[in-house]
Amino acid sequence: MYIGKTLKKMRKKQGLKLSDLAELTGIQPATLSRIENQKMRGTVESHMKIARALSIDITQLYQAAINEDKEIPDRPQEDAVDIFSPNEKSSYEILTPKVFTKKMLPTLLQVEANGKTNIEQSPAGSEKFIYVLEGDIDIIIEKEKYSLRANHSLYFEASLKHYFINQGAQTAKILCVVTPVTL
Repeated sequence: MYIGKTLKKMRKKQGLKLSDLAELTGIQPATLSRIENQKMRGTVESHMKIARALSIDITQLYQAAINEDKEIPDRPQEDAVDIFSPNEKSSYEILTPKVFTKKMLPTLLQVEANGKTNIEQSPAGSEKFIYVLEGDIDIIIEKEKYSLRANHSLYFEASLKHYFINQGAQTAKILCVVTPVTL
C-alpha cells in the first residue's frame, strides 16, 4: 500500500517540513520523499516510525491511504523520473520504477566537468558495476585510483569507500548497477 499522499497531507497539516520528519523518524529525507511521491512503499517499521513522529496510530495512516492505493505504472512517465543530486556537480537518475521490488539498482550517474561525487559506501556484500558511456572518469576505491574512458567498465565491492572524479572538459555519463538495492 502506498501511503504517500496521506503522509504528505498529515505532515503538512502538522506544519512539518520533510527534513523535520526525517529528524523525528531517523529516516533519510530522500526515502521519505520517495514514499510521499509514491515511488516506494516503505516498510512496516518505517510506517511505525512515521506514525509515532506524527503522534497518530499506524491504523490511521493506513485507513486514510486505503482509498488512495494506486498501482504505479511499470514505466515511469517523463516527469516522474527520479533524479538524486548529492551535490551541484553530480546526479544520479534511477533507471527503473519500483526499485525496491528489484534485485539490482541501475542508475545513470552524470558528473560535470571538474566535478566529483560524494564518498559512497554501500552495506557489506554490495557489489557495483560501472560502464562509462561518455567522457573520462577517475574512480577512487579506498586509496586505489582507476582511470576509465568511454566503453570501459569496472566491477567492485561497493562496501569499500569510493567516489568519482571528472577532470575532463565534458560531462561524464556512467551506467552504474548496484546489488542489492540500497539508497
